[in-house]
Amino acid sequence: MDSCGRISAPFSGAEASLLRAGDRVLLSGVVYTARDAAHKRMVEALREGQPLAVDLRGAVLFYAGPSPARPGNLVGSVGPTTSYRMDPYTPELLDAGLKGMIGKGERSDAVVTSMIKNGAVYFGAAGGIAALLARTVTSSKVLDYEDLGPEALRELVVRDMPLVVLIDAMGRDMYREGTARYRREG
Repeated sequence: MDSCGRISAPFSGAEASLLRAGDRVLLSGVVYTARDAAHKRMVEALREGQPLAVDLRGAVLFYAGPSPARPGNLVGSVGPTTSYRMDPYTPELLDAGLKGMIGKGERSDAVVTSMIKNGAVYFGAAGGIAALLARTVTSSKVLDYEDLGPEALRELVVRDMPLVVLIDAMGRDMYREGTARYRREG
């Protein structure tokens, strides 16, 4: 991460360790979109020793299914989906090298434990700004699972996607800290 809060994907565990829960960042580089059906297929492939269409080492997965693009656009709206639906698959993907996830909502204890073990971070993208997020996309292509339509595994190249670190590589969790602070102050 540079001094402006910018980070490039893919990134290493060392880079992930510099990020802290609550940090606002602008992410540029390659991210992959995938939702629960694609996650299930990726984990099944890993379990069977099959290669994936992407190298997960240092990768960032965005829990999104971009809507179809209008003429002249690379993608339609691309907003985050609720992350807990990916939780059954996430520890295995983290063990395969995944370093970042983008979504919304809380994560399970098993995912947070795996994030700490693997030096990964969870970014939040605000719901309701899908059109703004789409403007950060400079390239888009389907890589696998085309039969899933918008939920296919897709590669996006993004420039300055605005995100917040919700859970850092040490397990500090903005959802839990915010709830605890609210209870103390309430």
